Amino acid sequence: MAEYVIAADQTNFSEVIQSETPVLVDFWASWCMPCRMVSPILDEIATERQGALTVAKVNVDENPAIASQYGVMSIPTIVRFQSGQEVSRVVGALPKAELTRKLGL
Repeated sequence: MAEYVIAADQTNFSEVIQSETPVLVDFWASWCMPCRMVSPILDEIATERQGALTVAKVNVDENPAIASQYGVMSIPTIVRFQSGQEVSRVVGALPKAELTRKLGL
C-alpha cells in the first residue's frame, strides 16, 4: 500500500470523507481475490494523483458499520466522495481505464 493511501476506520472515517480533496474509498476484505486485483490499480491512481486525490481503504470485516452505512453489499466497492458527498460508485474489479472512467477521474 502506498504511503498516501489511508487505512480508514470508525476513528477517522468522517475526517477522511470530509477531506478538501476528492477521496476514493475502497471497501475491501483480505480474503477477497477481486479486491486484491483492484488494490494495485488504486495504488497507481494514488501515486499518479498524489495531492489531488486521497485513497482510503476500509476493511469491511473490521468496519461493518461503515460498510452498512454506505450500503456496501458486494466487494470490492469503490466510492468517490467530494466535499463529503458520494459522487460515483463502482462495484467489482475493473481494468484501470474503465475504473477511472466510471468514477469520473
